[in-house]
Amino acid sequence: MTDLTSLTLAEAREGLANKSFTSLELTDAHLGAIEAARALNAFVMETPDQARAMARAIDAKIGKGHGGPLAGIPLGIKDLFATRDVRTTACSKILGNFVPTYESTVTSQLWRDGAVMLGKLNNDEFAMGSSNETSCFGPVVNPWRREGSNTALVPGGSSGGSASAVAAMLCMGATATDTGGSIRQPAAFTGTVGIKPTYGRCSRWGIVAFASSLDQAGPIARTVRDSAILMRSMAGHDPKDTTSVDRAVPDYEAAIGKSVKGMKIGIPREYRLDGMPAEIEKLWSEGAAWLKAAGAELVDVSLPHTKYALPAYYIVAPAEASSNLARYDGVRYGLRVPGRSIGEQYENTRAEGFGAEVRRRVMIGTYVLSAGYYDAYYLRAQKVRTLIKRDFEDCFAKGVHAILTPATPSAAFGVGEKGADPVEMYLNDIFTVTVNMAGLPGIAVPAGRDAQALPLGLQLIGRPFDEETLFSLGEVIEQAAGRFTPARWW
Repeated sequence: MTDLTSLTLAEAREGLANKSFTSLELTDAHLGAIEAARALNAFVMETPDQARAMARAIDAKIGKGHGGPLAGIPLGIKDLFATRDVRTTACSKILGNFVPTYESTVTSQLWRDGAVMLGKLNNDEFAMGSSNETSCFGPVVNPWRREGSNTALVPGGSSGGSASAVAAMLCMGATATDTGGSIRQPAAFTGTVGIKPTYGRCSRWGIVAFASSLDQAGPIARTVRDSAILMRSMAGHDPKDTTSVDRAVPDYEAAIGKSVKGMKIGIPREYRLDGMPAEIEKLWSEGAAWLKAAGAELVDVSLPHTKYALPAYYIVAPAEASSNLARYDGVRYGLRVPGRSIGEQYENTRAEGFGAEVRRRVMIGTYVLSAGYYDAYYLRAQKVRTLIKRDFEDCFAKGVHAILTPATPSAAFGVGEKGADPVEMYLNDIFTVTVNMAGLPGIAVPAGRDAQALPLGLQLIGRPFDEETLFSLGEVIEQAAGRFTPARWW
């Protein structure tokens, strides 16, 4: 039998349907892989007993012909999603050993459709980071290495555990969240596929909040088809989330292999940055050529307010974080560090419970929301956000179906290489934040490798609620570029 962990989600689904193997066998293979890969630090909590129990229950259902769309598929869950009776910490000391008594909507839909939970995946603390180095459980290691080097590389952030686990074949897919690029950037760094759906497409209920107007859940998987399969289960209206949109969920998988002939693909001139590495420029041109060869039409477009996106994002996101994180006070749950007064208890708890990056963002956010600065910073950033959104609307109004850009300004960098300068780290989000500011869908697809044999990704940005077009175009790039898997060293 083939190594079960090397199957794609779609292949595993077929094997389970044909009874070539059971969900329990598939789950055991992945649990073994997780045990052997602890050097990656991708999982912060393994749930083998629960996984086997879920797999046995699904095998019984499959035997009676009642399996769901994800029947028997083992998945990893980012530690930002509340999982009933399983510790959920957002990888922060302040949540301590918090065990929710409820299930997030997205994960409950995955279990409804028959998926199996292998455990909770590492992420940047409260999803604040671009390298998965801010987690209280320590950094995640990318399964990829530079050619001829043993340097540990970051998997990207904040969904680094999700991307690393999928790339290393520890799970068949993973849940992730994206506030400024936290699905797409780790996918690009690990040679996996990650899609950030349109804002409102997936429920945010039961997901630890970072910036409520930007956060969106989505899948990381090994192929475009696998991400489409997962997305169908994760998406859908939820009355418990007022930002969730009441629209029918299409069969995303049906978009795979559809012709892209006649589609207009925008190439934004503002994304050609000064000092952009030649290999990123080359990758972008290759991606455009592949889409053209498949029948798409390339058009130059302008998104003039792109240059303001990053500074505006780093005002809006910390402002919302400052508001959302005010609930962590050591009173009802999580860490509590006593003080002589309630005020001192709050201060002591937050000083010890929040890591340096979270404290930095909370302070920035509190500052831009304070009296005298609200209009100068937060209000202006929101106006810039409206202009960014309008740029995209103007493009789509001219008949553009999707926009092609690089996913990241470089390949994965070393653990500890960029920690000293927060601004240098923030620049990793340069190509991704516009999508969150405008609430649009964006997908990152592996498209090539750099001179050191590390994976590089391309990003496709779509019209609101038109993820199907992104899956169709993403598959064209995937077919042309081929799939990438890291050489096993762990």
